Amino acid sequence: MSELDREAIRAMRRSYGEVGLENLSADPFAAFSTWLKEAAANDFIVEANAMVLSTLGQSSSGAEEHISTRTVLLKDISEGGFTFFTNYSSRKAQAMELNSQVTLLFPWYAMERQVSISGFAEKISESESAEYFASRPWSSQIGAWASAQSSPLSSREELEQRFAGASEKWPEGTTVPKPPHWGGYRVTPISIEFWQGRYSRLHDRLRYERANSEAEWEITRYYP
Repeated sequence: MSELDREAIRAMRRSYGEVGLENLSADPFAAFSTWLKEAAANDFIVEANAMVLSTLGQSSSGAEEHISTRTVLLKDISEGGFTFFTNYSSRKAQAMELNSQVTLLFPWYAMERQVSISGFAEKISESESAEYFASRPWSSQIGAWASAQSSPLSSREELEQRFAGASEKWPEGTTVPKPPHWGGYRVTPISIEFWQGRYSRLHDRLRYERANSEAEWEITRYYP
């Protein structure tokens, strides 16, 4: 890296605002729902429900464990957890089969906020997955059949051909069945931390923590 690049990166900084974390609900799910609604209403945030999912799984060689991250979309907050959907043959799904502990991160930069969540992921019921799959746009349903997610792909053309084949099998307007290899996970949290950027880097951090899904939440403020 050149000296110019290094100096330019080091000079990247901004001052944060005055609004702090003084009025959050004692219920972390209620607090999160409020923040999600505010993020969705912010014109500078694209897909407020986008979250970074981190898992611990094996490397492609299978020789060692490694952490991997990717962005997925939150699709439900219910039954004490955060739900997303994916291919059960994907790398993330394979990792969660080996180790169900995961983290989620909602980086709402435009609002100088982030929410980080640590918890355990488990598959939701087939009926729940089927209900959500039926609500998806036709093209997304076909895409779930076309993509062998996380498997090597020889070319873009191969993917397009698979999509075309599924489209012929289930033309638009027909009922597309849920693939058996596709469904949802619900992350049950044991820790939910709300971060609000503040002046002089004196940021606010409030963390809701519990020993297990049956325990009461404890709220602790941490140094930034």
